[in-house]
Amino acid sequence: MTVDVLVIGGAHIDRRGRLFGPAKMGASNPGRWIEEPGGGGFNAACNLARLGRSVRLISPRGGDPAGERVSAAAERLGIDDCPITFLDRVTPSYTAILEEDGNLVIALADMALYDLFTARRLRARTVRESLASAHMILCDANLPSETIAAIADIAASNGASLAAIAISPAKATRLLPCLERLDHVFMNATEAEVLAGRRAVDAVEWPDLLRRAGLKAGTITAGGDMTIAFEKDRVIALTPPPVSDIADVTGAGDAFAAGFLAARLDGASLDIALRTGTAAAAVTLLSPQATAENLATDILASRLELVPDAEILS
Repeated sequence: MTVDVLVIGGAHIDRRGRLFGPAKMGASNPGRWIEEPGGGGFNAACNLARLGRSVRLISPRGGDPAGERVSAAAERLGIDDCPITFLDRVTPSYTAILEEDGNLVIALADMALYDLFTARRLRARTVRESLASAHMILCDANLPSETIAAIADIAASNGASLAAIAISPAKATRLLPCLERLDHVFMNATEAEVLAGRRAVDAVEWPDLLRRAGLKAGTITAGGDMTIAFEKDRVIALTPPPVSDIADVTGAGDAFAAGFLAARLDGASLDIALRTGTAAAAVTLLSPQATAENLATDILASRLELVPDAEILS
């Protein structure tokens, strides 16, 4: 079975507690709790599926109800879910406590299982065949560095495009050994600093710094501030239009990646892909879930009308 995008990465249980007021450490805080399947790879796969793309998802899971819940959620969206199951392990989870305004207070990432998804796991028949038939691959930095490097080698030998989501500053380091073999990296400014080895004085400096580090193309987001996108000798910038009544920032970056890649699959230019990713992120910001249930091509199109054209920097 050939799909539009093969996604290999994190798919786990995402728990978020949202406080109703300022955090009071060492005390009970009123708030509300959301628990849902999540992870960079999972969120991007869901968004791509909602935008009409055929998607196969490969990710490590435990042999537990949490793993079954992730699979059920993926299958409901028509994703071809192909987990690598470790029967004696628990499915990874991410548990966060957020301030009323959405800022992180503290989080616990129980994700040791991802470290067991070593490069040799790519030899499994389903994974091997999926990689051989893929034209576009999206991975995330939840995977071990050696596994990402092995995927990059396979993608290069097969002529497939490989994009990556940096996930976090700590995990972005896993992309460094194969940075030159990645076709696109989705990152924020803090993650870009890890990959570039230094912080940009101004956002427009990012492309030069990242190119010197070996990266061919990428996007650097900064919340509501300017987003930079670059490829080959092109650099463009876009300031996202304000989004009022933000429900939750979780998953906005993954939605951006999905919208960007969905546009690329249609042959869109860098400018259109950047605007489409920005629109998809905006739809997600309005949702209390990490993947907006109402995301669809018509909703995306209406939101895209609100996104300005990108400024050409070079």
